[in-house]
Amino acid sequence: MSRPWIAVVGLTEAGLGALEPSARALVDEAEVLIGGARHLAMVPEGHPAATATWKTPLADTIDEIRGLEGRRVCVLATGDPMSFGIGVTLAREFGADALTVIPAPGAFSLAAARLGWPLDRVDCLTLHGRPLDLLNLYLRPGARLLILSHDGGTPAQVAQRLRERGFGPSEITVLEHMGGAREARRAGTADAWDDTPCADLNTVAVACQATEAAYSLSRAPGLPDDAFDHDGQLTKRAVRAATLAALAPQPGALLWDVGAGCGSIAIEWARSGGEAVAIETKAARVGMIGRNAAALGAPLLRVVHGVAPDVLNDLPTPEAVFVGGGITVDGLAETCWDRLARGGRLVANAVTAEGEGRLYALCRQYGGEMSRIAVSHLDAVGGFHGWRPQMPVTQWVAVKP
Repeated sequence: MSRPWIAVVGLTEAGLGALEPSARALVDEAEVLIGGARHLAMVPEGHPAATATWKTPLADTIDEIRGLEGRRVCVLATGDPMSFGIGVTLAREFGADALTVIPAPGAFSLAAARLGWPLDRVDCLTLHGRPLDLLNLYLRPGARLLILSHDGGTPAQVAQRLRERGFGPSEITVLEHMGGAREARRAGTADAWDDTPCADLNTVAVACQATEAAYSLSRAPGLPDDAFDHDGQLTKRAVRAATLAALAPQPGALLWDVGAGCGSIAIEWARSGGEAVAIETKAARVGMIGRNAAALGAPLLRVVHGVAPDVLNDLPTPEAVFVGGGITVDGLAETCWDRLARGGRLVANAVTAEGEGRLYALCRQYGGEMSRIAVSHLDAVGGFHGWRPQMPVTQWVAVKP
């Protein structure tokens, strides 16, 4: 086990004076201090440490820190560094054994305390350096949201998005500079919110209230087909729900959606808390996937334009693979199986006799199970009604030993 050489100290607006002695000692004894300009301004004049602010891209500063091993490095952060903070990045890059993390009360805890909200029943998210479209996933009647802002303009952007999605009556509270002498609060509804900038350091609290026109979707697999913009290349709702159940999404797990079409499988996987890469050969569909992902609250979905299996070699190892198109392409299934993580799941669907034959051969080669999914919908037949069937879908599901 390596000895910790990076201290990550969380600060509130009260500054260094509010730190416990052990945390203050990490700052006082540091040979190198790293943080934002606001954090470094809290350090007393005459501190002997060298200082550095974060660069863009962040990886440049990470590389600099890597070259400081053996020296006493102290990173100053806001609140809890392990809650959407720099501590998460440093732990990933250097390992937990290299870190000593001293958190301060974070924005979510402070905001919940100010508002009297039970934190375990609140959705917490960050829009700092992330797209506003992330908000779309969380909007539902009665939801309570705590949002880390990117800057002083974020509250107005949140209010506008709430109005656009039919949540104009929602109550917004902006909490600025919590924990310091400049703490302030601004409140109102999304409908009445103006564009006056708030302080850059702010947290937005939203108590969602919906109108009859509100657009809100369940996170359960099987969104309505009309939730997606598509050109007909869409895994239909009932089959999609069964396919996602077979894929068994897990938080943080990576999915390859090969032959993604409009991206419905990858997007619903991401809405369940996983990460996804959608691989699609047609350029028009690549743009369509991006638009669908943004609208449905999964804007971090990665879209790869190219032909599988050629483009798969440079992708990270997946915990699950879905082949929705192209299962008869030479080498595609074998490449997906070889790259799949141990214990991972491969699911493939086919509607043609040739595709079904290929799935049968793969099932004999790799094991697993096959199913046929047949769905019919009630439809008008003259003055009466009858069941109109969709094309049956053959599905192969296999788990890699």
